[in-house]
Amino acid sequence: MTTCGVLTLGALTAPGAQAVGGPTITKVVVNGGKNIVVGPTTATNFTATVTASDRSGVIETGLELWYGGSKSEAKGWIARAGDLKCKASSSTTTTCTIRFQVMANRRALVNEVTNSFAGTWHVSPSAFSRNRVQTVDDSFTTVKVQRASQLTVNAAPEPVKKGKTVTVTGKLSRANWDTRQYVGYSGQPVKLQFRAKSSATYTTVKTVTTSSTGTLKTTVAASADGYYRYSFAGTSTTPAANAAGDFIDVQ
Repeated sequence: MTTCGVLTLGALTAPGAQAVGGPTITKVVVNGGKNIVVGPTTATNFTATVTASDRSGVIETGLELWYGGSKSEAKGWIARAGDLKCKASSSTTTTCTIRFQVMANRRALVNEVTNSFAGTWHVSPSAFSRNRVQTVDDSFTTVKVQRASQLTVNAAPEPVKKGKTVTVTGKLSRANWDTRQYVGYSGQPVKLQFRAKSSATYTTVKTVTTSSTGTLKTTVAASADGYYRYSFAGTSTTPAANAAGDFIDVQ
């Protein structure tokens, strides 16, 4: 595997156009096919691979991610953060691995996100052939860039007598990219689930909606030793989350 540097290009095809006789982009994989989740303070690092073919051979491929209605008026950008690692699988086909880093808002224009950018981003790959023709696809595919989520649970009292009331509290939070901290996620349906001590499977007991501050509270009747947890299915802007199970000893 070799590392490709930055190339000085000759006459290129206009962005968004498929070059006549230029390389064909055949495969793009961003972050291993998973959503990109960004926390409030820590940088998120991920990679993408772009495969392209051309009769003359492919020198390198590239990738940008952008957010907005059109690439020419994009509101957010995530560009590569480091050298490419390119490997030719044949005389005509090359795959390059591209590294990225994105952070919550620090007032930069590139590789940083604000709350309004959460959701679907466009993936714009490119390829440069050995006969000096470039292909750029403004939106080959899309990927979700999401605000990291956290979910907690606490079941009490412990221990509890069988048939008595167990109160299960918790909180659903997500990253606020503008203030760089976690905040409660309001108005979201969250499942309360139970797993018996002898079981490996959680089953849903009921659905609880988060308060204006993201808190959760409900009650159930104690039936058997086991674990309670809250489970959030996620939204387009926020990933799914499961709280670690809290064990209740029923006597």
